[in-house]
Amino acid sequence: MTYCVGLLLNEGMVLLSDTRTNAGLDNIATYTKMFSFEDPGERVVTILTAGSLSVTQTTMARLREAIDAPEASAESSIMLAPTMLKVAEILGNTLAGVRADIDGKMNAAKSSATASMIVAGQRAGGAMRLFLIYPEGNFIEATEDTPFLQIGEHKYGKPILDRVVKPSTSLSDAQKAVLLSMDSTLRSNLSVGMPLDLAVIARDACRVTMRRRIEAGDADFAAMSEAWSKALRDGFSRITL
Repeated sequence: MTYCVGLLLNEGMVLLSDTRTNAGLDNIATYTKMFSFEDPGERVVTILTAGSLSVTQTTMARLREAIDAPEASAESSIMLAPTMLKVAEILGNTLAGVRADIDGKMNAAKSSATASMIVAGQRAGGAMRLFLIYPEGNFIEATEDTPFLQIGEHKYGKPILDRVVKPSTSLSDAQKAVLLSMDSTLRSNLSVGMPLDLAVIARDACRVTMRRRIEAGDADFAAMSEAWSKALRDGFSRITL
């Protein structure tokens, strides 16, 4: 399983994913689940993936093929689409098509494969937008009322986001919020694991303005995790009934 989260803020977007993929306790591997496509100054599209690796890898491969195809058009390529809404539609249709193809092959085994994705981005002259793409290809969009979206093992990391994140949250505080959200998930679910991929897209930059890989044993992440644990213990001890 996995955990990915994306925030849509006044100052920009913050994205975080883990990299663990497992098929049983004795078959654990690391795969990147964050993919960025850029034409700096013109557009940026970043995709986070969760679910069946066969579905997500095939979907990403088809998206890249569509970008590189000689007949690439605004209807087929996320790098030529006129709006981020169209990018979400292309991604949704591709994901749904891959899922249907793989499900058809797996029907004999009476099993299925599924995946979901988050897509964030901006094109020059357009607004920043953040979408959650469901396995069936339909999607929802982040709004001022709900400025964050999650996929995968989201329940452990949601409480801090509900309490802290608002559209006015700064990019520095947003990075802290998503990392603490991930820390809570790492502590509660072994199917989510390091390293972590963190990215920031500043408003109107139309490129990834900060990218960081956080490895297991990272001193800054460990210090933040311990400080958060201490703050929770101290707060708990001060509450009286």
